[in-house]
Amino acid sequence: MARVGGRNLAMSWIAGLLCTGVVLGLVWFAIPIVPALASFAGDTLRSLMP
Repeated sequence: MARVGGRNLAMSWIAGLLCTGVVLGLVWFAIPIVPALASFAGDTLRSLMP
């Protein structure tokens, strides 16, 4: 990773961990919709195939 002038390495790690935590939290909240989404996609594909 290229070093950019004026950036603090510790602060960039903290921001990176915070962003990773937010993304993982959003994935965690999205897990319950996966079966419904798979069912919807399956029904749609079955209706398209004669």
